[in-house]
Amino acid sequence: QVQLVESGGGLVQSGGSLRLSCAASAIISSIYAMGWYRQAPGKQRELVATIIGGSSTNYADSVKGRFTISRDVAKNTVYLQMNSLKPEDTAVYYCNANTFDGRWKDYWGQGTQVTVSA
Repeated sequence: QVQLVESGGGLVQSGGSLRLSCAASAIISSIYAMGWYRQAPGKQRELVATIIGGSSTNYADSVKGRFTISRDVAKNTVYLQMNSLKPEDTAVYYCNANTFDGRWKDYWGQGTQVTVSA
């Protein structure tokens, strides 16, 4: 069982920055992949960024060059640095952990709201 707690969301003006944090209850170096997803009102949840094995990263085209995912193993925390924010980045952001212990499992945080004003 992995518990994830997000923080760092809030209201920011267009062009501004925020850093989201996701604190995990498990040793994140033992987790296959961690990532950030987002869901805007009336839309499906979508992938924002993932980090696998601590070094392999993947980003949605819409955030490439603006967002950076990273992790701090000592703090069991994954971060999402978001720069040059746009109103279309407004959504609830969820942290995800993908583990394998004989079978694949997905864990989710409760979400944190990010609102970007024009």
